[in-house]
Amino acid sequence: MFNKILIANRGEIAVRVVRACHELGIRAVVAYSEADRLSLAVRLADEAVCVGPAASSRSYLNPSALVSAALITGCDAIHPGYGFLSENPYFAEICADCQVTFIGPGARAIRLMGDKAIGRDTMRAAGVPTVPGSDGELRGVEEAIEIARAIGYPVLLKPSAGGGGRGMRVAENENDLVRAFATARAEAEAAFGNGALLMEKYLAQVRHVEIQVLADSYGHAIHLGERDCSAQRRHQKILEESPSPVMTAALRERMGDAALAGVRAIGYVNAGTMEFLLDEQGQFYFIEMNTRIQVEHPVTEMVTGIDLVKWQLRIAAGEPLTVQQSDVVLRGHAIECRVNAEDPDHDFLPSTGEIEHYLPPGGPGVRVDSHLYAEYTPPGNYDSLLAKVIAWGSDREEAIDRMRRALHECVITGLKTTIPFHLALLDDPTFREGNISTRYVAELVHRIKSRPLE
Repeated sequence: MFNKILIANRGEIAVRVVRACHELGIRAVVAYSEADRLSLAVRLADEAVCVGPAASSRSYLNPSALVSAALITGCDAIHPGYGFLSENPYFAEICADCQVTFIGPGARAIRLMGDKAIGRDTMRAAGVPTVPGSDGELRGVEEAIEIARAIGYPVLLKPSAGGGGRGMRVAENENDLVRAFATARAEAEAAFGNGALLMEKYLAQVRHVEIQVLADSYGHAIHLGERDCSAQRRHQKILEESPSPVMTAALRERMGDAALAGVRAIGYVNAGTMEFLLDEQGQFYFIEMNTRIQVEHPVTEMVTGIDLVKWQLRIAAGEPLTVQQSDVVLRGHAIECRVNAEDPDHDFLPSTGEIEHYLPPGGPGVRVDSHLYAEYTPPGNYDSLLAKVIAWGSDREEAIDRMRRALHECVITGLKTTIPFHLALLDDPTFREGNISTRYVAELVHRIKSRPLE
C-alpha cells in the first residue's frame, strides 16, 4: 500500500479522498490553489501544497505543478478525483514517467474512451449496443445532413473530445441542424480545445442509467449494479439513485455483462463507469465511459457496502480485487441530491457569499459529503457544488421520505442553494412514481416557474 498520496483536486471529493487515505493509514497531501487555501481539505490533510493561483488552468489543470508537488512531498501516487485532469491521458503518462502512480486507469484506456468516436467504435466491436449515428467525427455540415437524413430526426450533435453536456445540441429538422452545427463546434472548441463533432439519433423518452465497474491488474472485473441519473438539467445530473426504479434482475444482468465486455475489450483497470441510455422497450445503448470516480459514487456505496475510493487505492497499489460478482448484493435504495450554490427561483443563477451557518443533516441512513464549514466562503472560481446529501432506505419510498427529512434539516445560510428545488422534485408525483426520463427536470422547471419555491 502507498505511504503518501497527493490529492490533485478540491472541494468535497478532496475531502472524501483524504478520509479514505486516513482510514487506510496513508498520509494525505492536498494540492490547492490560492483560492482554496482555507478549504476543509487543506485543514484535514497531513500536508498541503499550493500549486498556483485561482485560475484552474494555472493550478488544478497544470500537470507540471501537480507532479512537482507530489515529488517534493515524497508522494507515491496521485489521486485526480473527478473533473480537472482525472481523464487526461497526458497527465497519466507524466505520472508514469516520473514514477508516481496515477490512481486510475492507464493512459491508453483514458485516451480510447476520451475520444467519443473511437470509444463508440471500440464498444461496438466488443458487442456493446450503441446508438445509431456517424461512424466517427463529422467532416462538415454536409455530411451531418446526409447522415441525419439516413437515421432520421431528431438528431444529437455532441463533442468528440468531451462530455458533461457542453457543446451538445438537438436538431429537430434540417434547418435546426444547419444552425446548431456551427454553435456546437464553437462550444466544443472552447470547452475541450477540439471542435470535432459526432452525431447520434436523439432518443427522446429515455433514462440515463450507468453501470459502476471495478477491475484489477490481474484480469478480474466486476460490476456493482446501476445508478439512475435521469434527473438532470441541461445535461448536468442533479439527483441520482440506485437501483433504478425500472430495473429488473434480467436487465441488470444484461447491462452488467455489456459493461464488463467493454471493460475487458480495453484492458481497463481501476474504478470506472459505463453510461447507457435505456428506452421504454428495455433496449439500452452505450454513450460513453467515465474513466474516473463519479460524483454520484456514494449511492452505489450505500446499497452495496463497498467503498469505491478505498478500492481505487488498493487496485492502484497492485492489490487484487477480492470481491466476487456473487458478493455484490444491492440492499435497499439510495438517493443523492447535489446541493449547488444556485438560485432556483432565478433560472439557477450562481450564488456567492460567506457561509453564515452550516448544519448538515444526520440521523439513520443519511450521509453528507461536503467541504463546507461555518464562516467559510466557497470560491466562485470553480463549480457550484456545495454538498451531496445521500439518503438510504429499505425501499425507494423510505429513501425519498428520508431525503425529504434530511433536506428540511439541512441549514446553509449566506447564499442561495438548490435545496428548495430538490424538495419540490421529491414531492412531485411523477418523480415519486419513478416515471421519468432525461427530459423530466426541464418539464418540472417549466411547471413550477410560475410559483416561487419555498
